[in-house]
Amino acid sequence: MKAEDKYIKDITEIRSMMERSTKFISLSGLSGIMAGIYALVGAYIAHRLFFTENNSMLFNTIDRPEITSEMENLIILALVILLLAVGTAVALSLKKSKKDGEKLWNPAARRVVVNMAIPLVSGGIFILILISKGLFGFLAPATLLFYGLALVNASKFTFEEIRSLGIVQIVLGLLAFYFIEFGLIFWALGFGLMHIVYGIVMHLKYEK
Repeated sequence: MKAEDKYIKDITEIRSMMERSTKFISLSGLSGIMAGIYALVGAYIAHRLFFTENNSMLFNTIDRPEITSEMENLIILALVILLLAVGTAVALSLKKSKKDGEKLWNPAARRVVVNMAIPLVSGGIFILILISKGLFGFLAPATLLFYGLALVNASKFTFEEIRSLGIVQIVLGLLAFYFIEFGLIFWALGFGLMHIVYGIVMHLKYEK
């Protein structure tokens, strides 16, 4: 029995080493939770400042596609949330990688970044086109959709839960395109609530 136990242990260690070399496992569940909190706070601020009953920013922009001061402030708010989320993710992942004795920027991490970059860059260009045409109501659905595609595309190089999160984001993005008047709500669900749920699951499953 002892020989069998040693054999199983050796197989487990070999499998773990192979997984570390091919998959990016330094993602922190806490970073997902923090990103979700940032998104919910941002959605609340956006709703209070920009989406009032008399605000026609979403539905009457094609005939006046210029970027208003309200839209500029909304874009700045979105960029601040993005920088906070990315900065927190990098900081916590770096902390986790050091704790695990791994390098954060390894071949697996590079594969994740490259595979995420393709949909994200395409989505960024698409969003700039939407802004230039005054189609501001499509911004929230587009960010959800392309972000979901990026997660699915990169999921084969990291935790399998990333794929599930990506599929959820894609579904929410498509729903937000159809129910465009509720775009901010779907955005808050996708980037806020779902990130918090994902982060809790990841923390309990891999970091406890």
